[in-house]
Amino acid sequence: MIITGVLIEEQDSDKLKRQGIKDSKLLTHKKRIELYKKIKKIAKKIETIKIEPKEIDEALESDTLNLNWLEAQKSAEIINKLSPDKAILDCPSPNKEKYKDYVKNLLKDKAIELLVEHKADVRFPACSAAGIVAKCIREEEVEKLKKKYGNFGPGYTSNPITQNFLKENWEKYPEIFRKTWISWKNHKNAKDQKKLGEFEK
Repeated sequence: MIITGVLIEEQDSDKLKRQGIKDSKLLTHKKRIELYKKIKKIAKKIETIKIEPKEIDEALESDTLNLNWLEAQKSAEIINKLSPDKAILDCPSPNKEKYKDYVKNLLKDKAIELLVEHKADVRFPACSAAGIVAKCIREEEVEKLKKKYGNFGPGYTSNPITQNFLKENWEKYPEIFRKTWISWKNHKNAKDQKKLGEFEK
């Protein structure tokens, strides 16, 4: 998982809009790459954190963490590095206030104005820019993995190439799969059930 923060001057928000910056999910990969170059020229600074499968598994298996809180922690890390006057966060949690308080408590500078919104990547150009950068970096990471492990498609469960790769390699390359991923669990459970059935015979 890739989380990115883009630091801009407030007046450059309109400049991002004029470049055609919008929600990354509404753009082709080619367009995102084109916009990424423009974002790098406008942004004062960009910070990115890459979260490995093992860390996501640990969060999901923890009694105190989940994916939302892990994302909140990483967002706070990025804000602390960028040290803005104001930070706008796209909120993954249904409870915006609780999420905001959680992030706020992790900030070194409590004076930072924190705006936490659902669909912030649609409404605020800086968030849209961060989403575009994160998507581009994700694709770069995917290409590196493909060179090492072979073609596994886009990495989404809905894709047949990804499904087939998982089926054939879920045990062979344990380091690249989240063990809390339901698709991975299904293959492991199927194998465990088969072993149990053989034992009972």
